[in-house]
Amino acid sequence: MGKILIISNYYPPEKGAAANRIEQLALKLNQNNYHVSVICPLGNYPKGALFPEYKGKFSVTENLQNITVKRLWIYPSVSKNIFKRTLSILSFSSVLFFYLLFKKTPEKVIVQSPPLLLSFISVFVLSLKQKQIILNVSDLWPLAAIELNALKKNSFSHKISLFFEQFIYSKATLIFGQSNEIITHIQSLFPKKECHLYRNFPDHQTSEMDLITNVNEPIKLFYAGLLGVAQGVFELCQKIELEGLNIELHIFGNGAEKLQIEELIKQNPQKKIFFHGMLERDMLHEKLQTFDIAIVPLKTRIYGSVPSKIFEYGALGFPILYFGGGEGETIVKENTLGWVAEVGNFESLNSFLIEISKTGKVQIQMMKKQIFDYAQTNFDLNYQIKELIKKGVF
Repeated sequence: MGKILIISNYYPPEKGAAANRIEQLALKLNQNNYHVSVICPLGNYPKGALFPEYKGKFSVTENLQNITVKRLWIYPSVSKNIFKRTLSILSFSSVLFFYLLFKKTPEKVIVQSPPLLLSFISVFVLSLKQKQIILNVSDLWPLAAIELNALKKNSFSHKISLFFEQFIYSKATLIFGQSNEIITHIQSLFPKKECHLYRNFPDHQTSEMDLITNVNEPIKLFYAGLLGVAQGVFELCQKIELEGLNIELHIFGNGAEKLQIEELIKQNPQKKIFFHGMLERDMLHEKLQTFDIAIVPLKTRIYGSVPSKIFEYGALGFPILYFGGGEGETIVKENTLGWVAEVGNFESLNSFLIEISKTGKVQIQMMKKQIFDYAQTNFDLNYQIKELIKKGVF
């Protein structure tokens, strides 16, 4: 078919939902005969330091599974300091600005947002060059930043961010929203803007569930993902109550809260929390085969956000203990994917843990099978991509 460029702040071998989401989009378009290229920073996330293979380089061009990946220089940082984080995004955005301005690019370009500054600069240059811009919005910034207390309402930074947000929506040819709330928000600003729902469905690798249940072991609850501010895993570890329950909590991942979590576990072995570090995605899924329930937390309800872990772990057959509010809560309830605790309410969460402990592993095994079968039919990335192709959006 045609050529498509994707601009993203994350791409494998970086870890996390954002990198996985963009990789799956690129691979699926390639499988549907598009020539796909990606522009992204030199690999650095979530460590906040360049991976060894990229150190000392200004740019790198790679071919990964038939995807041409152009990596540009970045000053990496995962600091909680807003200035350092902005400087990091600005460093890559500045290099990207000149690259897009002077290099030949395909007529169709998918731009990932957030980060808002990156998407603003991309859309600005691409609109000058009269490209067709598909804006892929996974979170609503600056609204999410306000809700996470990362940005002060009506501050100078907030006003600039609002300008960026409205600019990218206005200049985009069409917009993908990862949730219905995102689409509602965008169309409240631009009622005539063409928008399409694009869920973060995983790529199904198997038609057979390979989860294993050992009824003689405790129920293994797990969190796997980024250990950042938005997820609130450190606070979860502080306030979760597993003493006296037939449940363990296992944590996989990396991020800003890693050291705090490790120290808490070391000082409180009675809490039955175990930390396993960051694993490659395939190794993680293999490790999780004997686990039971995925917990999906958010520190606060973030309008527009739907954690992709709901779909990813549902597709593997894991019941979900959701602790994040918003549209994600509705998805778990309406699709009977598990349990929903009120966001930020640890009393509610701990009550559900008592209920889960009493449920037992035999009942949980039955839930696994039901959820796996449901996800095979309803969380289908191939179908979603083909439907969008039929609509002519790519």
